[in-house]
Amino acid sequence: MAAASWYHRDISRVVAEELLAKAGRDGCFLVRDSESVSGAYALCLLFQRHVHTYRILPDDEGLLSVQTIQGIQAKCFRTLPDLIGAYQQPNNGLVTPLLYPVHRARQAADEDSGCWRRRGGHGHPSLATLAPWREIFPKMLTRLCSPASDFMGFMAEYLNHHLQLDLEALRHGHPQLRHLSTALVTACRALHSEIDFTLAGLETLARVFDPPASPRSPAREQGLLTSDPDLELLLNKISTVNHLLSSLEKKVLKSLQETVSRHNLALPSVVAVPPPAAKPLAVQSFEVKVGKSQRAALTVDVESGTVAITKAGSGSPEETIPQDKILQLIKYQSVQSKVRLVYDREPQRSLSRDFVFPSARKREAFCQLLQLMKIQHSNLDEPDLISVYVGTWNMGSTPPPRSLASWLTSRGLGRTQDETTACIPHDIYVIGTQENSLGDREWVEFLRASLKTLMTIDYRVVALQCLWSIKIVVLVKPEHERRISHVHTSSVKTGIANTLGNKGAVGVSFLFNGTSFGFVNCHLASGSEKTHRRNQNYSDILRSLVLGDKRLSAFDLTLRFTHLFWFGDLNYRLDMDVQDILAHITKKEFEALLAVDQLNLEREKNKVFLRFSEGDISFPPTYRYERGSRDSYMWQKFKPTGMRINVPSWCDRILWKSHPETHVVCNSYGCTDDIVTSDHSPVFATFEVGVTSQFVPKKAPGSGPEPLACIEWESIEVIVKTASRSKCYIEFHSYCLEEAQRSGENTSQSCDIPGFLKLGWSAKHLPVLNPILPDLEYLGDQHLLLSIKGVESCESYGECCIAMRSMIGSMAQQFETFLFHRGEETGSMRGWMKVRVPKDRRSTRERLYEWISFEEEDAEPAADAPTCPKPPLQRLRSRPRSLPESAAGYTNPAYFIFEGVPNAWAPAPSAGKAHKQQAESLGEGQRRRSPLRARVPSPSEEERWGGRPRCVPGAPSRGHPLSPPGVGQQKRPKSAVLVRDAPGLGDCSLTALHMATCLSQLDRASPERRGDSQKTLLHQTHSALEPPPRPCREVPRCMPDARQHGRPGEWPCDRGERSRSVGGCLGHLGLQQDVEGLQERGWNHLEIFRYPQALELRKGGTVRASSSGPGIPGRAPCPEGEER
Repeated sequence: MAAASWYHRDISRVVAEELLAKAGRDGCFLVRDSESVSGAYALCLLFQRHVHTYRILPDDEGLLSVQTIQGIQAKCFRTLPDLIGAYQQPNNGLVTPLLYPVHRARQAADEDSGCWRRRGGHGHPSLATLAPWREIFPKMLTRLCSPASDFMGFMAEYLNHHLQLDLEALRHGHPQLRHLSTALVTACRALHSEIDFTLAGLETLARVFDPPASPRSPAREQGLLTSDPDLELLLNKISTVNHLLSSLEKKVLKSLQETVSRHNLALPSVVAVPPPAAKPLAVQSFEVKVGKSQRAALTVDVESGTVAITKAGSGSPEETIPQDKILQLIKYQSVQSKVRLVYDREPQRSLSRDFVFPSARKREAFCQLLQLMKIQHSNLDEPDLISVYVGTWNMGSTPPPRSLASWLTSRGLGRTQDETTACIPHDIYVIGTQENSLGDREWVEFLRASLKTLMTIDYRVVALQCLWSIKIVVLVKPEHERRISHVHTSSVKTGIANTLGNKGAVGVSFLFNGTSFGFVNCHLASGSEKTHRRNQNYSDILRSLVLGDKRLSAFDLTLRFTHLFWFGDLNYRLDMDVQDILAHITKKEFEALLAVDQLNLEREKNKVFLRFSEGDISFPPTYRYERGSRDSYMWQKFKPTGMRINVPSWCDRILWKSHPETHVVCNSYGCTDDIVTSDHSPVFATFEVGVTSQFVPKKAPGSGPEPLACIEWESIEVIVKTASRSKCYIEFHSYCLEEAQRSGENTSQSCDIPGFLKLGWSAKHLPVLNPILPDLEYLGDQHLLLSIKGVESCESYGECCIAMRSMIGSMAQQFETFLFHRGEETGSMRGWMKVRVPKDRRSTRERLYEWISFEEEDAEPAADAPTCPKPPLQRLRSRPRSLPESAAGYTNPAYFIFEGVPNAWAPAPSAGKAHKQQAESLGEGQRRRSPLRARVPSPSEEERWGGRPRCVPGAPSRGHPLSPPGVGQQKRPKSAVLVRDAPGLGDCSLTALHMATCLSQLDRASPERRGDSQKTLLHQTHSALEPPPRPCREVPRCMPDARQHGRPGEWPCDRGERSRSVGGCLGHLGLQQDVEGLQERGWNHLEIFRYPQALELRKGGTVRASSSGPGIPGRAPCPEGEER
């Protein structure tokens, strides 16, 4: 089976369908591993442009059969080749016989993937592909330290004479490799006697400390009796040695303790020295500017919980503010060094004052101290906010320096900690290293000692996971040790043939009270040309790392945790000439280098790290320095095969991904400049992370029935990237549910576009979910994980995460999100839902991190001007730039790129009126815009808009809340065009699905027919571009004062022009230059619509164009300050 070219091992469903689509012939097939059943297979068969998937299941006896419907006898086969051979005959129950096998693609050989995985593109593997090993293998053996020349002789004989015999056996379905086993047994015969000698000594030592004598191990007895040792026996002996070595220390310790106790040998009691107390934080003072020119000093005393304001030249403070009087701290985004402090000054009155710090770094230090002061003086039993330190360092196989102070305190280059906050201890330290030559225990104790010296805190070890020289260590403060639970560790090898651990990843996951954390430290393939291999390493790690709740094992790894941090030596390089790179580094022109950074480029292509975030890089490349210095890069590396160029690059990175509507802020991201033992510089990042506690209801349960909260669904619509036509259902998972729930089969289904399946569920086929607790405070922190699964295969087509906080209310809220599976974006989901909470369970509280907000500077307020009576106005909050963007957009060209254009256009209200209307709408629950269907406003909403029905209630304000629910507004999808953006678009909901209906015809045209005929096809797209019907009642097509370029309800171009070509529609959007690209590339060129830029949309008459997302070559980025 292993030699069968149609067996593709563990490729994903999406990759399998892409391979079949490329083959393009009815009857094409391949076999892959099943994603839903361990040990099973999936037979994928192409027929009439759709992929049919059949599960191949083993029975109790190991016989294989294709799963059939109930009542039909299944045919059983001993081997997979036998099964495939039988189904190549007609009339066997498949939609078509298995006619054309799709072979595994040839992989380029490299130092990481190895040549063992090389296969011919069509047919069985050729002996020619094995020839290079006959030359390479002896050279590899000479590098081994062992002088086992006999071993080399046995291996050389196997390669020269017996390898061909194993290959022939493999081709006939016998994967035992009998000749290799014989060669290994012969070569390792001498190892048996060595292990016997070592094992005898260890057993003797163990019996000394373990009376009565332990019985001789079965492996040992068998070793003495047998005269023909085999590999299994050798492995048993090695396992016994491993067990004895690991248990010997415990036995000796226990024996000595019993001896001390039995003979009363204990020393006189000595008074235990208490551990050193944590150093109190010194009072910190900041010079600031108040008003236009007045100087002052802000003094923060964390221990006493006060902030003092002292004017320049004054000896005594002008005002001292207790921490409980501070209501809000507002950071300005437009002026990075400016902050506004809102506090109580007298009863029923509050005051706001603006302060400008010398730098943004000083402002952040001030905010961190105030945050720490709030935490220390809060009355909470459990924390709302913790600080997390993440560090990564490729140590270059050399011992570390005596001090790691700069690394562990985030000092050096880039965005670093201010000296006033650098020595504030973090709650969690996560240290990842690569090429670490120290022993596991030695490295952990070295880290603990370093932190104890710096912070005077004896940090506790949560987990240590190692894979060869790749290590990850998690340390926490002693007071947090009881809050850590459900610790899991795992590792994945991605070295040569995915069997060696010189490359790979180690991971740790755990729960901190009610918040799940995941940490992954990896070392990916090296070499500037190995980008694809690094992407594959990432996919392998994502698929194989076993972390988190086992109930969520079917979900994408990036969705299993509230917060996932991924870091290490990712090894992505810069695609630029080395001399140009050095010139840019000298001038500190990092933006030009980041534009050619392979990791950034691959992320823009959605190849790796989908929806991950990374802090701003403002430090020089961390690789490849000359050891012993940080003055120059050693970019030339001399190897036996010649000189190799390793361009300076940001190989060492830290990224993260969090559930929507959670709090995580990156406070620092940089590298050290004084640790020079390796050719890599250590990299650090610190985070402020919101956490939840195990919720305890404030209201005691009564004698009557408890009121229940419920999660109700109105509709769900899904588009998945697949060539299948299978019926699907949805699985719902959440920690707030007693068990997973599932929906009925989809009620609507269409596949008009090849490669995409559109599914819909109505309310009747969606379950009503009842959380285990009905309290608003509890539900606001919960998330729902949804998985789209095929009815027949039970395999996932995509998973997503929905935050419940924004869905709470009496009115249904619209949600939209991406679908992921095995690290790939596989589709999109959107719909309407509501979370209803009983009236007596709607109390909540503000989190400690919610009193700090972020706001754009619109108007300069008067200094010391009193604000409104208490409580102060709740300001709209927007995420800081370090936070990940909301995943509320569709970047795939098949996902409704223009859908969301409303049925009627009306001028936006003035800013003041909009603010008033928004404040009114917040009280009754905010309704979100739906690009799925236009919603008819209620009569009260129509009155607020002057009697004009609208599909979108109000223009959204800038930013959206970190928390609490109901404040601000979610960002709209990046590709959707809202009412205020399109005064000239009238009533036309143009979707990429409709456009692709026609454009896909161009891809199906034969090569000889392309050219003029292709242009003719492109002009015949009238029916494909017609607006789809909307499931809502009729709304007036146009307003009397609507600024239309053409007739009411029409596009600016008349119907005749629209029927003649797409060019008029594209021209209206200012995309004339893309018409030719569409004609030449067809469907593939639709990527241009992913991020229409502001300038291009304005050409089409839009008022405020929205553009966000990864840059596209040749297009200008969104100007600073544009709404995103």
